Amino acid sequence: MKHEKKNCPRCEQYFECKVGDIGNCQCSETKLSVEEIAFMEEMYDECLCMSCIYELKRRYVHFVNKYLLPEN
Repeated sequence: MKHEKKNCPRCEQYFECKVGDIGNCQCSETKLSVEEIAFMEEMYDECLCMSCIYELKRRYVHFVNKYLLPEN
């Protein structure tokens, strides 16, 4: 299986991308919606570290809750 040593394009943190074994890759630790993936792909075209994935997921959820959901 092919593993790549990468630096996150957002924070420069080192991580190992397991593109050849995606089921065991660090990115498979969280479930992302199609919208969350699209949100991240708008800014980055490479794999991100888990810290940045979680942060961008949090920012997306905050954006949706603040700007897209109707107020009660």
